[in-house]
Amino acid sequence: MARKFLYFIAAIILMILGVGIAYQLNPGWFGRVAFVPSSDFVPQAAVAANAYDNPKMWIARPGLPDDPSAWRPPAAEAEDGEASAPEPGARPLIAPAKAAEASGAAPIAPLGDAAVFFVHPTSYYSKASWNAPLGDADADYRATLFVRGMASAFGDAGAIWAPRYRQATLGAFLAEDRVTAGKAIDAAYRDVEQAFDAFLAAIPKDKPIILAGHSQGALHLTTLLKNRIAGTPLAKRIVAAYVIGWPISRDTDMAALGLPACDTPDQKGCILSWASFAEPADTSMVTGAYDGTIGFDGRPRAGTRMLCTNPLTGTPDAAAGPEANIGTLKPSDGFRKGELITGKVGAKCDDDRGFLLIGDADAAQHFVVAGYVLPGNNYHVYDITLFWANVRADALRRLAAFEGKASPVPPPAAALPLPTKPAAAPPART
Repeated sequence: MARKFLYFIAAIILMILGVGIAYQLNPGWFGRVAFVPSSDFVPQAAVAANAYDNPKMWIARPGLPDDPSAWRPPAAEAEDGEASAPEPGARPLIAPAKAAEASGAAPIAPLGDAAVFFVHPTSYYSKASWNAPLGDADADYRATLFVRGMASAFGDAGAIWAPRYRQATLGAFLAEDRVTAGKAIDAAYRDVEQAFDAFLAAIPKDKPIILAGHSQGALHLTTLLKNRIAGTPLAKRIVAAYVIGWPISRDTDMAALGLPACDTPDQKGCILSWASFAEPADTSMVTGAYDGTIGFDGRPRAGTRMLCTNPLTGTPDAAAGPEANIGTLKPSDGFRKGELITGKVGAKCDDDRGFLLIGDADAAQHFVVAGYVLPGNNYHVYDITLFWANVRADALRRLAAFEGKASPVPPPAAALPLPTKPAAAPPART
């Protein structure tokens, strides 16, 4: 997909460096100067055929010591000062949606039977090379944080497999040289595909699979779905594909991915996707880039609606109030820690292009780390953590449906009716 879509993601790093104002004044120019490599692209030789047999090539996988995906956030203390933490040795309790079940906390679910293939977002920001070298300390540190805060939401549905890969640097998505940038992105995908092959070889041939990824990771999942899964027997093993923080055109992309959009909260074998903004939302940077790209069917994406799944309801083009949110992961200590806070962040899919709107920006900012919200009230960094417990429940619910079992979690809150646009006034008679 064209590099222009990720212009806004450069703000993540620019905020970290304390130069967000400069970015907002001229994001394209500043991003290219700060992050686009000036060196020539170096073709990436394929890693050894058995490279991903080595546990060191994985950030998370079964049996890995200090697996970051094994982390679970505690529940925040209640207003009366009592913590709603689990008993010692128990899996953390996650309260159900009040609209779905009024009695107490949800039951503790046993570890699910799925295998979860998770592709982390961009964590390499250097302009020293077009692709991250394996073993880059800064990129590995950030990727570990991403797996801890994002992939952990899927961890109760099954073991997480999160590969290290020679990801395209952030500047590859900003470069005006689209040919070179495409080479870097393609090289990153080849690692992801090779890791996926090793993942398939390591798990039983009848094991259910959950695919999940965010941002660059979600981009690679769309390619994986299109190239390796659509139209194959493997598609029947997919519980769900969580393609989060990367736009999917309903008109030009969905057919090529081989799976439908998830229309109900317990549907199996389907795709979920969303991109989060607080209000007032300025989505022009995203739509401007998205509208300049070509869909998987060869038609322009310009003007097409993006797939918007509301993670609070598990359904597309829906609205739900804050009471439907059973746990926002509020990060702390530089994203190394966090706690779950219930009933604070609602969400609705807009009625235009398909962005997920999370309500007033002044309220939403209390549940994020200051300085990490992107221009335009873009909450891209928090696409998963804003709805951490709902994403967890969604994966468990769809897995149960796939296996023909009773769901270990209650149903989500019912969707609220979306406001309708007022009818256009008839033209005045002359």
